[in-house]
Amino acid sequence: MTTEIRRAAQRPHTQLSWLDSWHCFSFGPHYDPANTHHGLLVVSNDDVIAPGGGFPAHSHRNMEIVTWVLDGELEHRDSLGTVGVISPGLAQRMSAGRGITHAEMNASTSHSLHLVQMWVLPDTEDIEPSYEQHDVRDVLAAGGLAPVASGQGHDGAIAIHQRDAVLLAGRLHADEPVTLPDAAHVHVFVARGMADLVGAGDLLTGDAARLAGSGPLVATAGPEGAELLVWATA
Repeated sequence: MTTEIRRAAQRPHTQLSWLDSWHCFSFGPHYDPANTHHGLLVVSNDDVIAPGGGFPAHSHRNMEIVTWVLDGELEHRDSLGTVGVISPGLAQRMSAGRGITHAEMNASTSHSLHLVQMWVLPDTEDIEPSYEQHDVRDVLAAGGLAPVASGQGHDGAIAIHQRDAVLLAGRLHADEPVTLPDAAHVHVFVARGMADLVGAGDLLTGDAARLAGSGPLVATAGPEGAELLVWATA
């Protein structure tokens, strides 16, 4: 049973003219052999993209990529011919499979885009690449933590090709408690607000808790509420 807290300011940081990105794990030139993953989660990037900016066409292979928009709108285009615009409350998944090329741009020329992009390893390699987005606003409005991306067939969640991974999201009201999933590896990311984690204390915006075999702990939102992204994986 372990609980490791990673503070927002400890994260590797990439800053470009159009991008302000904070990485929970090793990413790009920021390589630390002791910080490459937590369970099956290998990337969790907290990105702010300037108006009109974005990632031009680039390729991925054998990765399940889930994008969660906090503010603004993301325009997605890929080699499958998919064109999608993702806004807060929509869950998006791209399965890279045997290979896919895509571009991700801020859809606005006047407002910044804030998103969290997360990658998990697939359970089967070289599958047919695919894309899915789903409106989960009603589920979020019900309170608590809800599955929004799942390899286990949860109703209303986008499907990922990893049977041992589930992403839960919650927009918690002030002082609302939630029970975290009981899994071999749990990654709790505070996308905004504050939450108190039993045994660990306060987690602020950008902080993360990495739990391993810790059982179903309780997290309670602070006085302004909190938005949590919680991965439960093998």
